[in-house]
Amino acid sequence: MYFYLPTKIYSERDCVRNHADEWTALGKNALIMTGRSSAKNGSLEDVTKSLEERGINYCIYSDIEENPSIETVMKARGFGLEKQVDFVIGIGGGSPMDAAKAAALMIAQKEKDADYLYQKGSDEALPVVEVPTTCGTGSEATPYAILTIHGKRTKSSLPHRVFPRFALVDGKYLRKAPRSLLVNTAVDALGHFIESYVNTNATEYSRMLCTYGMGIWSSCKNVLIGAAAGDEDFDRMMCASTIAGMAISHTGTALPHALSYYLTYEKGIPHGMAVGYFLPGYLSQAKPLERRKVLSLIGFPDMQYFQSFIQRLIGTMEAEDELVASAVRGTMAKPEKLRNVPYEVSEDVLYRICDMAAGTAPKTPSPALRETP
Repeated sequence: MYFYLPTKIYSERDCVRNHADEWTALGKNALIMTGRSSAKNGSLEDVTKSLEERGINYCIYSDIEENPSIETVMKARGFGLEKQVDFVIGIGGGSPMDAAKAAALMIAQKEKDADYLYQKGSDEALPVVEVPTTCGTGSEATPYAILTIHGKRTKSSLPHRVFPRFALVDGKYLRKAPRSLLVNTAVDALGHFIESYVNTNATEYSRMLCTYGMGIWSSCKNVLIGAAAGDEDFDRMMCASTIAGMAISHTGTALPHALSYYLTYEKGIPHGMAVGYFLPGYLSQAKPLERRKVLSLIGFPDMQYFQSFIQRLIGTMEAEDELVASAVRGTMAKPEKLRNVPYEVSEDVLYRICDMAAGTAPKTPSPALRETP
């Protein structure tokens, strides 16, 4: 058993400002990476004021799209090299935070081209600071960065491990978030918990995180179905997301994430929603003791209640048979995901998970759709 998390995490109100002396000491010229709207909640202002007050130069790259591509990262890398930055700050949800890690890697590896992103090699990267503004990805506490690969029509995690130096987690940045964003990202955090708990790499330490974090997540369920949220709810939701990130940093994710990438790429379905479709099916295949334990921790008496809750939040999956078949084949070809699953995985198992995602009775796909090219 082991536990390794080199990221210093501050989870408190106004932590960006309170601990600015520490994180601004990482360099003299910062690259701030964010989306077009993901920092319009006070987070960017907190970061820039902290930098300005300490005489730290900065430049802003705000063209990070949802599910950032290799091409976007390389553009940000070029911008960072031109500005001669020496550390990177990601502000937003998983997309800006993942892109910040990838850009920090490529700026440090300035002699490498884009192919290096998916090649094994040095993980040396510029120091990274992450400021999450959504409650799902947990990227502020993981070494992972997931990018869109247009050539393969999917998403994939980099083989490089880039842990942030600092994670500055403040629930106040959720105050202006629309309910749809809260729901989709919170479901992503739940996916991290379930996929980390039901995982061949799970240890007492990672399950300790899941056990505590799922209790926090469960306490916010009413907010997800429409109850009014207060600052304490936002703090809990953000905290649960970070703890879920800590858990998957030790175990990795599994089938729901692998299957979700195809829905996100082909249909533009938000990442957390796409993951959420597959959670009931994934959990249904787990050992009965593990399944009951997870259901108890997240506050559901049985699978029927859990599936109904997920469907109430995000509906059921709508995907053409050809897309489902592509997702199944693609997932079966990802050994890094399959080896994280503590039960035998076959195409039939994946189709059963997809059937539950669609809210239909299990059916046998046609041989033409199941045939591997």
